[in-house]
Amino acid sequence: MTDNMMDMDGQGCEMTRTPLPAMPVVAMAYIPFQQFNSTYTPEKGLEMGTIFPELDKPFLGGRRK
Repeated sequence: MTDNMMDMDGQGCEMTRTPLPAMPVVAMAYIPFQQFNSTYTPEKGLEMGTIFPELDKPFLGGRRK
């Protein structure tokens, strides 16, 4: 018997069922089709973090106070 199956008074309890599903869906992704248009040069792509201008978005995050 494991520690997580002990009652407050030390008596054991048998867990026969779990409240969690056997195969849970943890996430679903939506990925739109990307049109292959123009690209940055390799140097500019390394600087910007992407070679696709359509994916070059400004970083608006920051430390919150």
